[in-house]
Amino acid sequence: MGLFSGKKNILGIDLGSTSIKVVELQKGKSVPSLVTYGYLEKAAGDIERGGANELQEKSIESLKKLCQRAAVTTNLAVTAIPNFSVFSSIINLPVIANKELKEAVINQAKKIIPLPYDDIVLDWKILDKIKIIDKVNNQGKLENYRILINVVAKNLVKKYLEIFEKAGLQLSSLETESFALSRSLVGNDPSTIMIIDFSAVSTDVVIVEKCAPIFNRSIDVGGLTLTRALAENFKIDFKKAEQFKRDLAMSEDDKVPNVIKNSLQSVIDEIKYSLNIFEGQNNKKIEKIVLSGGSAYLLKLSDYFSKELDRKVFVSNPWKRISYPAELEPALLEVAPRFSVAIGLALK
Repeated sequence: MGLFSGKKNILGIDLGSTSIKVVELQKGKSVPSLVTYGYLEKAAGDIERGGANELQEKSIESLKKLCQRAAVTTNLAVTAIPNFSVFSSIINLPVIANKELKEAVINQAKKIIPLPYDDIVLDWKILDKIKIIDKVNNQGKLENYRILINVVAKNLVKKYLEIFEKAGLQLSSLETESFALSRSLVGNDPSTIMIIDFSAVSTDVVIVEKCAPIFNRSIDVGGLTLTRALAENFKIDFKKAEQFKRDLAMSEDDKVPNVIKNSLQSVIDEIKYSLNIFEGQNNKKIEKIVLSGGSAYLLKLSDYFSKELDRKVFVSNPWKRISYPAELEPALLEVAPRFSVAIGLALK
């Protein structure tokens, strides 16, 4: 689902708050093949001093630098808007002709979106058809479309267009992170799957049903939250705390420090709430939980989440839908979770 689409793309770019990831794919006979990939991370101390906005101001030069370093061979790109910047909702409308349906979607969206219609970009996708009881006219069961709508502020879209244009890249499509994650981690699996995308500044909870993300929640807790908690608890600077966190991730000790548990409690509570709400309202069970994002490997979070949620949580491997040289596998698996969005974008 793209907020607007153009030419076919092969360069997926995840323009994050604290890092940029690029993945270039080319079409193969059975599956796409990897051309190149790259990653640029802001220094830990700079992140703490400048905040996420500083990286956005330097995005143009960073993009140029990364694409040059990764030796990309195309300027056709697709990127994603963070889930916390997107308003998503599911609406039900009668099964009508496409021309009438578009107008009906717009009219319904106007009633629920938090911004004036002239200030937003609206995208929508028919998920499926459902049967409903016509209580008003007593005509038995009627068919309704179940439609997912995504809304983004126009000024944010304009900002992305300007960044890519000035970086010498042609932005052929702009979509949401949730669709990119669904594409790379779920693919054509029809199961109902929860994705926990634990990144630097936030944790996104996405529920995918029939290969489409139908539920999104964004929590203001990420890898940087854990670093700050460690820095405060042990009275050390941010850079040392970041290294300490990485050392913990490499440790054989499975015990999660209490300071980390306390920082993660709101994430655990929100995930439990999301599970209860979705399963209760839809009378179905989440069949799989997948952990993604740059912080997925930290402190053996998959094991900790599995214990707290009483469900098996898997660390994602978005590379499994891509062909690549065997000698690259150790390096690719080491960074797999953090490339989920970029790979999903390139797969589009």
